[in-house]
Amino acid sequence: MIKAASLPIGVDLLAFSQALSRLGVRHRIIEESGRQVIWVDSEWESRQVREALARWREFEREHGPPPAAKRALFQTGNWPGAAAREARLCPLTIALMLACAAVAAHTRLGAEAWRLNFLFYPPLETGSFAALLGDIANPLLLARTLAPMLLHFGELHLVFNMLWLWYFGRQLEPRRPRWLYPAVIALTSFTANTAQYLLGGGNNFGGMSGVVYGLLGFAWITQKLLPGTRPILSDQMFGIFLVMLVAMEIFASSWIATAAHLGGLLAGLFLGIVAAAAMRGRRKRPWRGLDS
Repeated sequence: MIKAASLPIGVDLLAFSQALSRLGVRHRIIEESGRQVIWVDSEWESRQVREALARWREFEREHGPPPAAKRALFQTGNWPGAAAREARLCPLTIALMLACAAVAAHTRLGAEAWRLNFLFYPPLETGSFAALLGDIANPLLLARTLAPMLLHFGELHLVFNMLWLWYFGRQLEPRRPRWLYPAVIALTSFTANTAQYLLGGGNNFGGMSGVVYGLLGFAWITQKLLPGTRPILSDQMFGIFLVMLVAMEIFASSWIATAAHLGGLLAGLFLGIVAAAAMRGRRKRPWRGLDS
């Protein structure tokens, strides 16, 4: 563990600790030699504690120490403030979730997908991947290769994908550089949908699952290669997703787009490796975490 901060024993850290928890910063406060020590698991969380502590002290100097003021500092004391903060930090994730919900409502959860048939993968050359790329003649066709991620078929399909999109998105999107998350979304969506189109024998598929598996692979490999990165998922969770992927292929391959899941996962792993290597080269120093 990492020692993030040390404060006098008389300082009331209850509201500060609650605010850190709402921000997703895992921590532990222990009394040591007459002082309160805040311990965390990663460099990312240590930096978050130090930055939040500096803001907390500055706010306290200006407005006084009442707990309500401390909560207001983080805008997490009530749901409108928390919602505004999430919208500011995760606009793309929220926009995708709203778009998927709107499409689901308009198509009656995929039962009337013909209403938005332009969201299906476009009819492109299937002879080879190179031929398919050569057949993408304009930006509209390229955008249509991403569009199937907005289609969902059934309540469980929609809810499962939205929960995991929110889980990964709210932790990855706020990180720096801000263009990286949209790039991962676009590239994993293209790879997942294209793999399903080429291997599945048709374009009647949809869902955010390929992107979810892409974010899974990206998050897992970057936290492995960049130890200072805030951990998002455990090896056990990653293993569960792999078991689910194998199980879907064995028991439900006829109605589950398993090629999209696998394509998204491999794309996410590849992009994570590239991002980690680029960050190491840019900083020209040992492996460190993605900026937050």
